[in-house]
Amino acid sequence: MNFIISSSTLSKQLARIAGAIPSRSFLPIIENFLFEISDNTLTISATNLETSMQTRIPVEARGEDLQVAIPSKILLDILKALPEQPVTFIINEDNFTIEISSDNGKYKISGENGEDFPAIPKPEGTDAIQIPLHVMLKAINKTLFAASTDEDKAALNGIYFDLGEHGATFVATDAHRLVRYRRVDVTVDNPTTFIVPQKALNLLKGSLDASSNKDLVIHYNDNNAFFQGEDLLLVCRLIDQKYPDYENVIPTQNPSRLFINKTELMGTLRRVNIFANRSTHQVRFSIRGDELEISCEDPDFANEAKETLKCHFEGEDIDIGFNASLLIDVISNLSTESAVMELSEPSRASIILPNDHEEGENILMLIMPIMLNSYAV
Repeated sequence: MNFIISSSTLSKQLARIAGAIPSRSFLPIIENFLFEISDNTLTISATNLETSMQTRIPVEARGEDLQVAIPSKILLDILKALPEQPVTFIINEDNFTIEISSDNGKYKISGENGEDFPAIPKPEGTDAIQIPLHVMLKAINKTLFAASTDEDKAALNGIYFDLGEHGATFVATDAHRLVRYRRVDVTVDNPTTFIVPQKALNLLKGSLDASSNKDLVIHYNDNNAFFQGEDLLLVCRLIDQKYPDYENVIPTQNPSRLFINKTELMGTLRRVNIFANRSTHQVRFSIRGDELEISCEDPDFANEAKETLKCHFEGEDIDIGFNASLLIDVISNLSTESAVMELSEPSRASIILPNDHEEGENILMLIMPIMLNSYAV
């Protein structure tokens, strides 16, 4: 069996799915790419047994259909080192050695029988939803940063998909902050919910073309989700946990509203946070009329800082504490130039909203306050 392919095309497609390959595994064969050649199409697979990825490339092939597992690292390294040119793969069907011929020379790699590679799950017995690719990317980008990395909170280690007849909702939380991204223009006939691991969504985000105007088809059943693009498939095992009642932690009565410029707020938070306690990152918001004072103190090192910003505030004067690092993460994910913070009491969660939305979407961010120390800067 042999086939010809552009070195840069192959390198680019391998890079899209290489993140699914573990650096070390108890099952050595999954440290390889699986190449399957059939009907002048090369299908390449990678897996870590939890998440699998596939891409397809048209090639000029001669010989019988074949499966071969090729060591990923050496293949990626040689393709990166080659200039753009056609390369020919000649595969020995008896011992699975691979010879790569280029304008520069010939290179030989020892492969393995592709039939020993773990089977990639198929979308059987699934429902499906079709969603514009740019919408899926935006849902991931707006929520993923808020997912928990604490392995003891397995249910929070991903994005919660809540799909229904009236819209699709994507939620992420680490119990300190929460993001709810909702699309009223994406619906399904049979409502369902599931949790997609953040590691799989990071791989998906890195492999999709943000400029594409194509749709992404998501198949799902009780065990797996299948994200199918034009030339890419990602399959991941769902998190088998019950997601917390996120709506219950979103306060509905927020009598106070703070309107402020996002860029100015971010600059102040970054500067003041330099002087905050390294463990708590605690900053104090003191809102009096049309002024927001942000201050902090680290008694261990006698550090302190204070800045005052102009704002528009509707409500009673309030002092409330936040983790500056978490708040910076939340504010930086707003795509508008100004933000609205809805406040109630110093002990209750605060809502952060953009001042504008793309048609069809609704974004809500929440951050929990932290207990203020009794200091005055």
